Amino acid sequence: MDSEQTISLMQIVGILRKHIKLIGITTLVVFMVAFFVTFFVMTPKYSGTTEILVNRKLSTSDQSAQLQQVQADVQMISTYKDIITSPTVLTDVNRELEVYPGYPGSMAGIKDSLAINNQTNSQVFSVTATATDPKTAAAIANETAKVFKQKVVGMMSINNVSIVSKATANDNAVSPKKGLNLLIGIVGGLLLGIMLAFVREITDRTVTTEGFLTDELGLNSLGIISEIDTSDVKKQIGHHHETVLVTDGKGDVEARQRHRRV
Repeated sequence: MDSEQTISLMQIVGILRKHIKLIGITTLVVFMVAFFVTFFVMTPKYSGTTEILVNRKLSTSDQSAQLQQVQADVQMISTYKDIITSPTVLTDVNRELEVYPGYPGSMAGIKDSLAINNQTNSQVFSVTATATDPKTAAAIANETAKVFKQKVVGMMSINNVSIVSKATANDNAVSPKKGLNLLIGIVGGLLLGIMLAFVREITDRTVTTEGFLTDELGLNSLGIISEIDTSDVKKQIGHHHETVLVTDGKGDVEARQRHRRV
């Protein structure tokens, strides 16, 4: 068993060494494609985040119900997430931001650019917007939070929403992740090169060893004809020189040498 495993491993290493040039070229090509797409095709995107607090203010006489109210506010966050991305809020946001550079293009585009997150049992949740312009991303997040705060009072008949922090423009792009993309290009190219190497080895029916004919095909070996390099053949070819007597018709005889290859 150990012997078979060792032979198999040696065969794999041999195949990889045999096709190392193919693997290297494939890896380089895929890496260059990933580099080109990352830096020249993919559009950088920026994000801005606004944090919102859900906390109803209670009077002094209602302090005993504080814990129950906190739990109720936390549960309301799930409802608020749906309200934020509803046409009731986004229609006004879309109208306000359509003149901004990097504007997502429509109300549906704004909805797709928004991500709403909150921690478990936390009364604070965040509204994160992404856009191709950092100022526009911050504006989308801030305007969405502002309109939501205004709308929720009339819709829910309560006033328990406060904006904790506003989004600011951040010039550091959140996508594409350049380092990750290039690493994927290298690893992907390497794996593709290895796969092509094995495919090429499997589909290659060229006879390379005498053992393949005798062991695999069961044929008898009659001998081996070695290939001679063309330059060696030329060196081995001799040249013959012979002297020829010629006359010019006036009786004069001239001796000339003729070069003949044999």
